[in-house]
Amino acid sequence: MTIKEIIEVTGAQLICGESNIDNIIEFAFSSDLMSDVLTQDSDHVLLITGLSNLQTIRTAEMADINYILIVRGKAISNDMIRLAEENHISLLQSDLSMFHISGLLYAHELKPIF
Repeated sequence: MTIKEIIEVTGAQLICGESNIDNIIEFAFSSDLMSDVLTQDSDHVLLITGLSNLQTIRTAEMADINYILIVRGKAISNDMIRLAEENHISLLQSDLSMFHISGLLYAHELKPIF
């Protein structure tokens, strides 16, 4: 799936990272535990999380994750946007729950990591 397709399926809003809109994403990983995010070792991953802070962006950078979808309508700060842009990370936001987003994307054949 591409970011564009993920937006169409979930109704998410693209906050930053427009240049990645046509990149292919093969896997999704849903977690609020950043220590679990650091254990994944896959490319082309979308991180789905309700954790909306700078640590999320820093963890994604360390784990080579270039796509983050913040769920449950959590606010995204300007500092998060700035850090995501500096690291070429696409940041999306949705009012839907993590469970709902995960189900929608799984139904559209985005593969889980585990």
